[in-house]
Amino acid sequence: MTRSILVISGKDAESFLQGMVTNDVTKLDQGLVYAALLTPQGKYLADFFLAREGDVILLDVDASLAAGLGQRLSMYKLRADVTIHETDRQIRRGIGAVPDGALADPRHAALGWRHYGTTGGDDGTDWEAIRVAHCIPETGIELTPDTFILEAGFERLNGVDFRKGCYVGQEIAARMKHKTELRKGLVTVDVEGAAPVGTEITANGKPAGTLYTQSGGHAIAYLRFDRAKGPMQAGPAVVHFTPG
Repeated sequence: MTRSILVISGKDAESFLQGMVTNDVTKLDQGLVYAALLTPQGKYLADFFLAREGDVILLDVDASLAAGLGQRLSMYKLRADVTIHETDRQIRRGIGAVPDGALADPRHAALGWRHYGTTGGDDGTDWEAIRVAHCIPETGIELTPDTFILEAGFERLNGVDFRKGCYVGQEIAARMKHKTELRKGLVTVDVEGAAPVGTEITANGKPAGTLYTQSGGHAIAYLRFDRAKGPMQAGPAVVHFTPG
């Protein structure tokens, strides 16, 4: 886990974020908020956690996205009283005894807690097994610039709020929510054998999706639901999907 923490401060920090991200920032008083920043076309740019700490908001993001995200947010702030900078704060996470000041991961109870302080690390939990079991996408693996967040399960993961009002990319997300049933998306599948992350899944010789993180005979896959029937092939692996 390589994460960076940005500090967002200034009297307009909360209202600024409220108009930018997919979730309701006013929920910060209840704990961690999981959210994403989208392109105007509704596609994924970054996912992150927000936490209130005194008069500032901490933004916990994959380190590979931190610089770009900070630049993107700074580009949007215009005349708002908002300052964005990186800090050396560290992140610990675990599923056991909860340390003082830790906050529950809002995506799923199985993901335990996150703590922001002077030391980092985790308790040795098999996070990939948990992610696969509960179909929880990861930055840079299942979550890529081609991702639409509803296909990635953000509603189930408490990462989007449809009542909060406008944000960047909101129109596309709302249209996908209300217009039609999703025809593609991330799901947990059974897998016999193994194949590299990103291997194409085929059904009867036709493209049916992509195989991602694998653990214990299961995997996260992006599937076209109309083709995800019967045994499917992913390189040397055989994939089975049972609709929930």
